[in-house]
Amino acid sequence: MTHQEIIKKVEWKDLKTLSIKELLIENNLTIPWFIISMILAYKGLYLIALPFSGFFFLAGLRQVHNGFHNSLGTNKFLTWFTLFSNSILMMTSIHAVKFNHLRHHKYCLTEKDQEGKAAHMSWYGAILYGPIHMFKIHQITWKLGNKKYKQNMALEVASILLVTSIIFYFNIEWLQYHILVMIIGEFLMAFFAVWTVHHDTSENPELARTQRGWLKNKITFSMFYHLEHHLFPAVPTIKLPELAKRIDENIPEIEKKNTF
Repeated sequence: MTHQEIIKKVEWKDLKTLSIKELLIENNLTIPWFIISMILAYKGLYLIALPFSGFFFLAGLRQVHNGFHNSLGTNKFLTWFTLFSNSILMMTSIHAVKFNHLRHHKYCLTEKDQEGKAAHMSWYGAILYGPIHMFKIHQITWKLGNKKYKQNMALEVASILLVTSIIFYFNIEWLQYHILVMIIGEFLMAFFAVWTVHHDTSENPELARTQRGWLKNKITFSMFYHLEHHLFPAVPTIKLPELAKRIDENIPEIEKKNTF
């Protein structure tokens, strides 16, 4: 079954619209996790802060990912600001990630898909490749991106360096902790955001892996509904559980490989 045939079998366009409540959730999801992690880190409780930092990172991924596909329900400036502010908080140029992610959808798992390269590796290879993955994401954006992407990436990288310099100059340990955890998170992106959802799917790249089970999807912020996302990238993450239900009901025969 082709991508176009699948699209015709599932009602999805109504899922693009966010209610006020859903809009507020998607655009503020990171805030409680960030505040709690920072309070705990400020008190020196780094081990207790760690899971909250992890959930902040995952919530940030969900937020910027929706921003990539203009699915936050906000105007262009607010969407841009979400990507810019999360660049500083998550220690990488999110516009560089956006450029490669949109190419990932266009050239999924082909030679031109820089983001998807880790999917062809072993699980441990993807982990070891992580730092190179993040470097290449920025390199490809600078090489192939248009003027606007390059300007946004330059602004974000400069802002990250400025904020990091201030934090280390004044030796603010609890913020140094945050920077370290975010960098580790970025280095694991090739494994968690690429390998887990795309390994062993090269024959049908659009049929990425997915996840069922309420608890698993709750603790991963619904980010592993990746089959659904690739088939219908305009649908906001908060609507993916409903989209998954519709796919299960209308196309029960579609192959669903588990993420974990």
